[in-house]
Amino acid sequence: MEKQKRQTLNADKRKVIADIFQQHFEDNSKYKKQHSEAISTYNDMRSVAKTKMETLVRYHQPQEDVDTIRSMINKYGESGGRLYDDNCFHVQNSTPYMSTDYNDNPVEKFDDVHVEFKANKEFLTAYYRDELRSKGLDPDYDVRLGNDYGKRNPTYYNAESNIDKYLGFGSRNDATGKSFYKDEWKEDFKLVVIGTSYCHSRMFKADEETYNWFKSFEVAKENVILAHKNIFDHVDKKMQKLKLGLKSYRYFDQAKELADKLGIALNESVLNESSSMALSIYSPTNLADLLTDEVEQTREEKIAIAKQLLQAQQNSLN
Repeated sequence: MEKQKRQTLNADKRKVIADIFQQHFEDNSKYKKQHSEAISTYNDMRSVAKTKMETLVRYHQPQEDVDTIRSMINKYGESGGRLYDDNCFHVQNSTPYMSTDYNDNPVEKFDDVHVEFKANKEFLTAYYRDELRSKGLDPDYDVRLGNDYGKRNPTYYNAESNIDKYLGFGSRNDATGKSFYKDEWKEDFKLVVIGTSYCHSRMFKADEETYNWFKSFEVAKENVILAHKNIFDHVDKKMQKLKLGLKSYRYFDQAKELADKLGIALNESVLNESSSMALSIYSPTNLADLLTDEVEQTREEKIAIAKQLLQAQQNSLN
């Protein structure tokens, strides 16, 4: 019986294999669950925040006052007053704390929290991370830099441009009236307030409990961004080790052995048909240990995941 020839790896095949491993690391990371939970928590709190904010604003600016000013504007134009549809607010704690002024004299001060119902690009990129990845975009382009902005290169700017266009922060050349997430979030919730469009010009005082709730609401928003960073960091650490290991693998069966040890479905059919000896630390057994999370999955869980991935791979080939 003729011995089957071992399939050698090249850069393209290693990338295909790396993508399969990365998807497995993503789907089975505890940080992916935390990311989903952070989004769910924020969604729940956002719904409540709308009611709480309307109650707070209408306490300070009753609807009858808004109606009066509107009638004055209808009669006298701009001289009748100002109304503005707002989605940006400052909530101030009515309980002061003691501090000192420039002359070291005691003075009362009030904490406040800036509450926005629109969303910036950093938040929306984190919020829609899974969707962006499913569209072939790179939502991790910015967190990948850390604080080293000297690493920005053409690939970075290209990824940024694609994200901008998808979310609605880029130029609007689409004449079809397409809706963008940036606009949807901006228009999702607004209240008519008395005054100008300058958010910082209005402070709505609230009791300490309400103030603290809105602080926690803003923390929930920040947690979505933090969860994005955590899942990227977690998977990226694994991928850095994996890529070094794959570079040292000459044959597909070496990658297959590693995949089997990690419960990852890997078949030669996923490779596009279009080195030196491996370092011991990157042998399939040792590398599997490096890439395994602290909390191991059960054998049944690994088999179920492997079947799902294999089916997905087969579907992609059909």
